[in-house]
Amino acid sequence: VVMAAIFTRQTGAASYNIPPWAACAAFWALITWLAAMEGGQGCLVGLQPVSGETYSSTHQKTAKNTNIAHRGDNMERFIVGRQFLVVLVVFLVNTMGAAVPGANVLGLPEGVASVFLGSGLAMILTTIVFGQLTSQVNAATCMLDFINSYFMLYFITYASLVVEFSGLLHSVYLVQMMFSALTGNPIETNEASRSAVQKFFFWGRALMSLAVLGFALAITIEALFAKKTTMWTGVPGW
Repeated sequence: VVMAAIFTRQTGAASYNIPPWAACAAFWALITWLAAMEGGQGCLVGLQPVSGETYSSTHQKTAKNTNIAHRGDNMERFIVGRQFLVVLVVFLVNTMGAAVPGANVLGLPEGVASVFLGSGLAMILTTIVFGQLTSQVNAATCMLDFINSYFMLYFITYASLVVEFSGLLHSVYLVQMMFSALTGNPIETNEASRSAVQKFFFWGRALMSLAVLGFALAITIEALFAKKTTMWTGVPGW
């Protein structure tokens, strides 16, 4: 159903004048990237208690991934950056494959088309099964093999750390600090205390992230109350 919508130009890709073959290729490339990210995180988390020396000779690229991700507090940084990439990829997948209002393919009855295309059920099932659950299940039993690739190393591990380093998401650390203060539980770290320069760089990025978040939230709230979102017609802004 999703592929039929793409090739009949009844998805969001058509509004950007993206050819069906390009939209299809981008769709499956993004789904593959999403699957690698979903399964990859499970592998990196699951392999934390395992010494890299036990598999460094048999799974060299896996060892490179874990050596970077398990260094200091990089695992936390990886999770933060990866989450941004996941949301970005899901957004792009939706752009490529989500059906436009009134779409109908394969001669489906109007009711069936409304359920699978109008509600987005077809996209939800496709994304979850191919982009998330399948990889998570396989990664749970094949951790060493799943991340034994340079694709995982450069397009997921390094990419996630670069996104986190940019500071765009540093506001999450402010929430973490607030929660720690409220509960009285100290924030655990595997690294030495920050130097004066590191503190300045950290707080600078945190404030920048907070400003970007506030701006994005203001725009979103304004769009909601101005009824300029994709929310169903008839749902009040509040």
